[in-house]
Amino acid sequence: MQLPKHVTLKEVGPRDGLQNEKVHIATADKVQLVNLLSRTGLNYIEVTSFVHPQWIPQLADAVEVLQAIKREKDITYAALVPNMRGLERALLAGIDEASVFMSASESHNQKNINKTIHDTFPILKEVVDGAKAANKHVRGYISTVIGCPYEGYIHPDKVLQVTDELLAMGVDEISLGDTIGVGVPTQVEHLLEELLKRYPGDKFAMHFHDTRGTALANITKSLEMGITKFDSALGGLGGCPYAKGATGNVATEDLLYLLDGMGIETGVNMEKLLDAVRFIEQKLGKDVASKQMAIARNEGSANIT
Repeated sequence: MQLPKHVTLKEVGPRDGLQNEKVHIATADKVQLVNLLSRTGLNYIEVTSFVHPQWIPQLADAVEVLQAIKREKDITYAALVPNMRGLERALLAGIDEASVFMSASESHNQKNINKTIHDTFPILKEVVDGAKAANKHVRGYISTVIGCPYEGYIHPDKVLQVTDELLAMGVDEISLGDTIGVGVPTQVEHLLEELLKRYPGDKFAMHFHDTRGTALANITKSLEMGITKFDSALGGLGGCPYAKGATGNVATEDLLYLLDGMGIETGVNMEKLLDAVRFIEQKLGKDVASKQMAIARNEGSANIT
């Protein structure tokens, strides 16, 4: 098996992880969460979203959080930006990177953005141009790249069409999201085969949800195909408010265990990462879904008894 020597973990928990949580997390606690993550060795943290608070009330304090975090050198602090109004606020708050988002599924795009795929491109182009004018890196999320809750299986051609448009408008990197967690390794292989015929692997990151327990298997297949960037969320937090049945992202600590065991470097410290997971678990008032935290809890109980 040909594997990369180094992989970049892109932590999306403070944004993608918290946006679907019903328990309100205080601004100070979000700041503390990001600060804890900044000590782990991660070099990328998606902090928040500038989507209108009406749609995601949990992240209504985006500006306050970004302005209060303790920034460490060599870490990219990113935020999701839906339109020019959001970009203006994000730039004032001091983002390092803007992320735009859309879907490969027409139905999901309508539910998520309330626009057709065709009508979404001009809005994103404005954001990309504005971010580039401010010398910011731009990331593009494509949702439902394998399956859609409304349309079922999504053919790689649809993903390729959206990828072509986003890269042509100047997006630097594409995050390919299995939003509802239906993908299996053979589908991941088929998708990447098509995309890698046209673009180099460093243009892509993979974003797997673990709804059916296949995220780590899909990541292993992606590694075999040369992908070296992966989105994950501490504690396996997350979900999609417009994708019924979608559960959380692959847990950062579970992915880290896999990569550590395979001898792949990430620069991330497991114990410091688990400290951040324990913190947010306490604030949410529930056990998170990750395997590593379940093991840590059991070991703690064993030590007590």
